[in-house]
Amino acid sequence: MSPASDTDSAMQTSDDAYEKFILRHLQHYGLFTGTPPPRTSASSFNRWAVSQDSQSDTHSPDSPDSNPDEEQDAEKTFPLHRHKPLRTKQLLIDFDGGRPIPRLREPRDLFAIPSLSSPFQGVRWPVECDITVGDIQHIEWDPPEAEPFFQCTGHERTPMPVGEEKGNIVYLINPATKTAHFTCSRVGGSQGPIKNAHCSSSQEDPLPLSFESRFESGNLQKAVQVGVHDYELTLRHDLYTTKHTQWFYFRVQNMKAGITYRFTIVNLLKPSSLYSAGMRPLLYSDHAAREQGQGWTRTGANIKYYRNNREQDDKPLYSLTWTLEFPHEGDSCYLAHCYPYTYSDLQRYLCSVVRQPNTAAYCKLRVLCRSLAGNPVYVLTITAPSSSLDESHVKQAVVVTARVHPGETNSSWIMQGFLDFLLGDSPDAFLLREMFVFKVIPMLNPDGVVVGNYRCSLAGRDLNRNYRTLLQESFPCVWHTCNMVKRLLSEREVVLYCDLHGHSRKNNVFMYGCDSKSRTSVNLQERVFPLMMSKNAHDKFSFRSCKFKVQKTKEGTGRIVMWKLGIRNSYTMESTFGGSTLGNRTGTHFTTRDLKSIGYHLCDTLLDYCDPDATKTSQCLAELSALLRLDIRRRLGPDSNGSLGGLSVSDIESSTGGSNSSESDGPPLNLVNIPHQKRHLRSRKERDQLHRKPSSVHGKKTQDMLAMVKETEKRQKVEATQQSGSAWSHHHSSQAHGIYHNTGQEGSLEAVSTHNMGRAGAHLCGGEAAPSDPHGPVNGAAVQQSDPQDRQVHPIHMAAMTLCPRIRASQGQTSWICHDFHSLRLD
Repeated sequence: MSPASDTDSAMQTSDDAYEKFILRHLQHYGLFTGTPPPRTSASSFNRWAVSQDSQSDTHSPDSPDSNPDEEQDAEKTFPLHRHKPLRTKQLLIDFDGGRPIPRLREPRDLFAIPSLSSPFQGVRWPVECDITVGDIQHIEWDPPEAEPFFQCTGHERTPMPVGEEKGNIVYLINPATKTAHFTCSRVGGSQGPIKNAHCSSSQEDPLPLSFESRFESGNLQKAVQVGVHDYELTLRHDLYTTKHTQWFYFRVQNMKAGITYRFTIVNLLKPSSLYSAGMRPLLYSDHAAREQGQGWTRTGANIKYYRNNREQDDKPLYSLTWTLEFPHEGDSCYLAHCYPYTYSDLQRYLCSVVRQPNTAAYCKLRVLCRSLAGNPVYVLTITAPSSSLDESHVKQAVVVTARVHPGETNSSWIMQGFLDFLLGDSPDAFLLREMFVFKVIPMLNPDGVVVGNYRCSLAGRDLNRNYRTLLQESFPCVWHTCNMVKRLLSEREVVLYCDLHGHSRKNNVFMYGCDSKSRTSVNLQERVFPLMMSKNAHDKFSFRSCKFKVQKTKEGTGRIVMWKLGIRNSYTMESTFGGSTLGNRTGTHFTTRDLKSIGYHLCDTLLDYCDPDATKTSQCLAELSALLRLDIRRRLGPDSNGSLGGLSVSDIESSTGGSNSSESDGPPLNLVNIPHQKRHLRSRKERDQLHRKPSSVHGKKTQDMLAMVKETEKRQKVEATQQSGSAWSHHHSSQAHGIYHNTGQEGSLEAVSTHNMGRAGAHLCGGEAAPSDPHGPVNGAAVQQSDPQDRQVHPIHMAAMTLCPRIRASQGQTSWICHDFHSLRLD
């Protein structure tokens, strides 16, 4: 009998569909015969293993995920040819006592999953970036005592910029803006020759300091020696922009011990800073770390933040100056705005999580998406396994994100503390995993972190103003985050959304929430979680600094977008770059241990907030009511009697402050810089004006109507008409094709529907119907719709509309448009 007939006979006698498929696979590759299998020796097994290893990829053939068929009949054996290597990577062979058991390899996931056998990919940089220093690792260390703020005396120097004309350039790098926008990336950055950024000096002068920042998260662009030991430093702007200089991180070498050096950063853009309130820079010494086990420490004296004599884009520039003595001669030291936390640091931490076998049951690490440069954006799903599907759907969800602003490194330390607690073995951590499904994105903007940006992504925009974006390719990180939350909301309730940030002008930790502007009890309910945080972290968290006002300029932030999706407890948690002004920590800087403790307290507060015993919640609501009455009397006067009247709670609050990123909003730079653009790209503000629903505010409706008329004038030529006002009114009211409806009053028209506003505008102007807007119907002021407060829609009277002739000298014709819109009844 031939081998083929043996194969057909075996497949006919087998009842297992999977077994039939395997036999067909073996037959296709010529591995099936009809002779009994010979005894497998140890040497032949080793040769087989070597052959398999040479053919396999990074995934282990003997991975624990494999599921061999243990119920397979031991008597069933199928002879295999092992004398030639396999031509496929799909087939794997397991041996049980010398008996080969074929199986198929497990299918790969859509994105790479970090594991011991599949390490993390290399960090991708824009091709314009020169990289000279590899991965830098700093040890974690906390000072034995709290580090105090710098005490300003008022006599600190304010050196004005001298510039390279009178100074000596000792360090100058490529600004990495050869193109107007991001184009492509590769692992390791630029492929070309790296230019020497260190400039030589004359032999008479002392050897200057050596600077370097061409490493991950570094951003020093130029250093000018303006004195024997004085240096002016220029920071690189966020890539592809001319804005956002705040974060700094660079290396210094060739220093002398016992010498006082002065550093002055000359191109800062913010008018105020925590450096004016006692904050000090950070110093890391390789020698101290190696010999003494000492990490980042606060340093600097004669610290001052002030406006200098320079401008950029008609905006004033500010300087930060300080002096210091390096602890060791010939050392390699690093100076930073805050404790660095790079993308490689995150990958190392996640790798340590993956290597813990006990966490695999309740922690799944996946890739949410890839950034513009192709760096993976990781997401962790943390929850205890459920015994049934119904039990899984009952669980509420919690979403925590960080580092949407790459220069706010303190948020990553909070995130690490949060994950340390949640993945730990404590009873509280076990209870949290039993109660909730956690979706955690530890670094939303990896590209900005890699290149050393302070606020923007490689699109040249602030991602925290683009959560409403439809441009998936330009803003993939926030686009996929929003879609993940939408899918999560379709499955279960999301009890908390918290986006971790850093703040450069306020001390302590605090939250920004969202006020529903409805009943006072609802507003107070949204303040319960922050108040509980202040009780759990009383020496670090300030409830007084919390704000709940929803500002129109920040409607694109993650906090407001998630709140509008239906997450009531939606917060931005801000952590200072400085320190605390509360309790026994007053006047001291935060350390990495302090920042990680905020993550612990976030977990504690979540348990308190969701405690079935509502005692703590009731106490917080009572305390909030008392605080509200005091605040109302303080702000509105004693005659208010603690009553808001028609105001909401947030109406008496000030602005949330923080950084104004309106200048970094808008379409991505790759769309803005398209040459010879055929179609005008409207800004978000212009699109909102075209599509905005009628507001109850009279002025806003008037602006919408004026915008509609201007748009109509641009798109169509007005036909001339010589008819009188009454005849014009009668003629067009009879030819409106159902657009206008007679109200029984002479010269009166009812409101025009939104759907027909384009045709109505054309008839009013005496021309043909305007073409349909590809973005949808134009929303005018006179729009008939269901009013949210069930108010009556008032008719628009022709008597209130003034007809203004517009003379065309070239054609000698007259056209008519409506111009007096302020007399219309719009609400």
